[in-house]
Amino acid sequence: MEKTIDESIQGSALRTENKIHNGRNLYIESYGCQMNFSDSEIVASILAQEGFNTTQKLEDADLVLVNTCSIREKAELTVRKRLEKFNTIKKDRPHLKVGVLGCMAERLKHQFLEEEKIVDMVVGPDAYKDLPNLIQEIDEGRNAVNVILSKDETYGDVAPVRLNSNGVNAFVSITRGCDNMCTFCVVPFTRGRERSRDPQSIIKEVNDLWHKGFKEVTLLGQNVDSYLWYGGGLKKDFGKASEMEKAMAVSFAQLLEKVALAQPKMRIRFSTSNPQDMTLDVIHTMAKYENICNYIHLPVQSGSNRILKAMNRLHTREEYFELIDNIRNIIPDCAISQDMITGFPTEEEEDHKDTLSLMEYVKYDYGFMFAYSERPGTLAERKLEDDVPNEIKKRRLSEIIALQRQHSYERIKANLGKTQEVLIEGSSKKSDAHWMGRTSQNTVAVFPKENYKVGDFVMVEMQDCTSATLLGKAIGYSSNN
Repeated sequence: MEKTIDESIQGSALRTENKIHNGRNLYIESYGCQMNFSDSEIVASILAQEGFNTTQKLEDADLVLVNTCSIREKAELTVRKRLEKFNTIKKDRPHLKVGVLGCMAERLKHQFLEEEKIVDMVVGPDAYKDLPNLIQEIDEGRNAVNVILSKDETYGDVAPVRLNSNGVNAFVSITRGCDNMCTFCVVPFTRGRERSRDPQSIIKEVNDLWHKGFKEVTLLGQNVDSYLWYGGGLKKDFGKASEMEKAMAVSFAQLLEKVALAQPKMRIRFSTSNPQDMTLDVIHTMAKYENICNYIHLPVQSGSNRILKAMNRLHTREEYFELIDNIRNIIPDCAISQDMITGFPTEEEEDHKDTLSLMEYVKYDYGFMFAYSERPGTLAERKLEDDVPNEIKKRRLSEIIALQRQHSYERIKANLGKTQEVLIEGSSKKSDAHWMGRTSQNTVAVFPKENYKVGDFVMVEMQDCTSATLLGKAIGYSSNN
């Protein structure tokens, strides 16, 4: 639930520029958060060196990989159906091999490989460099599995290919794993403990993206604010580092500054933040550099202190308010979005009202809201009874969504009459005569194409809006062009 999930791209088959000498085809589908889609780019890069081109046609595939998600039950059910379909196809195409990657791999490896026999290979999120060996195993008729979690793997030395890219936006992974043991979340068990990537490899990747024409990067991690590089290794072992390592350590605020300075005309975003780890120096760094976007995704999960404690969220309602106030004081036009879970075990009506009142205080620009779904392997599943009836979960969720829609409309209307920079990402879905892009605050804006092109930074006068989209007219290029 920590990571936002874009429903429009779930299960999409990814594509790359193919190499002429490669003789086998990889079909790879991804589910879940952007971390999984970023990992698929790493996998495609590794397998390109092993003779695989990507294909979006299942009938052309020699190897099918499904990059999985354990965050929500819906994703698991979808993946299982897809695996059953691929297994049926294998009956007519016996050379076809099927593998499962990512977050479902460790938990369901025995079930998939031995009990149901619906896959040939299971690979955890830290074992992608072992894919060449694992593929050799399945080519020789043996099942293959590697779900060992690493203390130091960050894939910093793998240059990801850019899959299904618009050539404008790219994601750069800066951390892997998570140390926050939120009771509803399976990520620490599927992705392991937190470790950060060498800042020089991050800067190198950002510079490479700029030279390839990309105009915006999002620094990606389960919890980017806890980024800490001290030469490698787990964050929890930082206390054992030498005095020299501690003195040379790089925090997230320092990394953010390094990236902003490396490419001053490139937009910088980051996701996801955790309230307990976001520090004032990060907010001050955002305010200092114009190319760092004024947008923070700041999951809160509940407005009730009692429920936050049950979730093992290491922040209180009052501490969250203090952080919001600091953001608004330092960056007045910063957009803030949320993740919210309703119906967590033992949640009562007063807890729900606390969530609504928190939303009234913050007035988020938008949010990602879910009814609690018990996930196997989490602390909540082991220790708490899922005791809130479904009809109450649905009613509370509908009230949260309705309030968020009201706030989203209020926030977007406040942009009318303003002129804002928009980075053009592509044509509008509703009109081929209009461009679609985003403001620094991550708000979608649509305006007539005229002579502008994809990748241009354009100043747009906001004249009207829907509940989620600004409508305007371009008045010229921005100083970023």
